Amino acid sequence: MPNEPIRSVAIVGGGTAGWMTAAILSKFLNEGPCRIRLIESADIGTIGVGEATIPPIIDAIRLLGIDENDLIRKTHASFKLGIEFKDWTRPGHSYIHPFGPTGLPQQGVDFSAYWFKHRERGEASPLEEYSLQAAAARLGKFMRPINVTKSPVETITYALHLDASLFAAYLRTYAEARGVTRTEGKLESVALRREDGFIESLVLESGERIEADFFIDCTGFRGVLIEGALQTGYEDWTRWLPCDRAVAVPCERTGPFSSHTLATARDVGWQWRIPLQHRVGNGYVYCSNFIQDDEAQQKLMSSLEGRALREPLRLRFTTGRRRLSWNKNCVAIGLAAGFLEPLESSGIYLIQRAIALLWQFFPDRRFSQPDIDRYNSQVAFEYERIRDFLIVHYNKTQREGEFWRYCRNMELPDSLKERLDLFRGYGRIVRDENELFNVQSWLFLFDGQEVRPEGYDPRADTLSAEKGRRALDNIRAVVAMCAADMPLHEAFIAQHCAMTS
Repeated sequence: MPNEPIRSVAIVGGGTAGWMTAAILSKFLNEGPCRIRLIESADIGTIGVGEATIPPIIDAIRLLGIDENDLIRKTHASFKLGIEFKDWTRPGHSYIHPFGPTGLPQQGVDFSAYWFKHRERGEASPLEEYSLQAAAARLGKFMRPINVTKSPVETITYALHLDASLFAAYLRTYAEARGVTRTEGKLESVALRREDGFIESLVLESGERIEADFFIDCTGFRGVLIEGALQTGYEDWTRWLPCDRAVAVPCERTGPFSSHTLATARDVGWQWRIPLQHRVGNGYVYCSNFIQDDEAQQKLMSSLEGRALREPLRLRFTTGRRRLSWNKNCVAIGLAAGFLEPLESSGIYLIQRAIALLWQFFPDRRFSQPDIDRYNSQVAFEYERIRDFLIVHYNKTQREGEFWRYCRNMELPDSLKERLDLFRGYGRIVRDENELFNVQSWLFLFDGQEVRPEGYDPRADTLSAEKGRRALDNIRAVVAMCAADMPLHEAFIAQHCAMTS
């Protein structure tokens, strides 16, 4: 049976989700007959609070063939080696969740296994001292990886802090150069086909009617197509991720030009600090059941390191995801598909992952239901595993206060219970193949939140105590030496990719 190729794609909504979708699809569809049209209104602002990314963003930049230094200059970006969690376990405590590998296996024994064994004996240093990214972040250092065999500088892993508005504009320029057509306008109504309920066309306030074979919803929390028109339904996860408000504001940078994001726990929720070349992004994420909006805003504004650069933006959200990300001939991407709050900077990754899966299962006009079902199950898996990772930050805490007691006593999802049970026995960390956070991420999270195993992996005993100690001493020494030799973050940017005015 011959295919019936998609002839036209309509993307509704701009911002990072819309323009990243347009950019990537325009690269893949550039030589075919498919037309891509993006509809957005300048009167509808984008959220733009997700300025911190994780390492897959570098893969997306390379996929698009973008010059990384050019992107960094034009988006006023900075580099990111991880996230520091301050006061999460308890006030005065701090740990870093770094990117990149940590330690090395020895004779088939995972690093975490022999590190746990020697820590139990008081013979191991803190976990961060075995990670070059963590050590460099503490020192405000940065460099890209270089080819030095058997050195941690060869595997330096990083992400970016971005100005979300400038990033969307950069992607727009890229997409329009590859044939994407932008239409300015507000959506008035959506027409569905009588025979099957598929989206047939969009009508703008101007009266223009836009038809397409395939529709992509990037309209943010509203989900105008996926929810407003198709009534897909939403899974509410506030029982596990109770924060439902945020207030965000940029300010002048007077503090350190750090090479990591800072997430500081507060009495109700937490506050972010994202250093860019031209400013600092700040935000307070909180639960409205435990603090009033005005008080939350006052707490944020009083903690800024420099002069606020605009009025604070207030946001309301419900953590969770759409029951289906792909329904009929419509796919929701970005906030239209779900929201897991910015604690681990997964927002842009989820956009990127949704686009990658969409390309893997890109349809023709018959819209094969098994393909749609598989796409939906993959997206649901991604959201659920990231959800579980986020829950640990809230649940495994020693902080006092009504909000934190609620989090500590919440009933956990079965998938997280299983992971915790496996870890508590011998420090085993299980990971399904396609989930975002790797073994190292879970290791730093558990150790940082002081979730301790009762014992260590029995395989560690196949490695002699002398070899284990020698391996740990060597890794620690090499990491310290490499971190000391790295340039300061600010100096690296000044040399390679300082922003253009």
